[in-house]
Amino acid sequence: MTEDTPPPPAPDRERAALLARLRRIEGQVRGLQRMVQQDRPCPEVLVQLAAVRAALAAVGQRLVERHARTCLRRAMADGRGEAAMAELVEALRRWV
Repeated sequence: MTEDTPPPPAPDRERAALLARLRRIEGQVRGLQRMVQQDRPCPEVLVQLAAVRAALAAVGQRLVERHARTCLRRAMADGRGEAAMAELVEALRRWV
């Protein structure tokens, strides 16, 4: 880590931020349900659906970053890098 690189967020703060994002996404999904129940126009529903999809993708990206910074780095230091990398690759295949 250099002077220009900020320290990674504390795990508890990062977890809280992820949970807050997931709660917002949950609210967006409920909004989508209401839109469908109210028979809102398809283009409006699709715009909101795209927003939910983008928000979920952002959460996934944060999780991958967090995993690489913590779990993967620790596994490499413990000599389990190859297994951890294979596990990450498999998880990415399912996510993408």
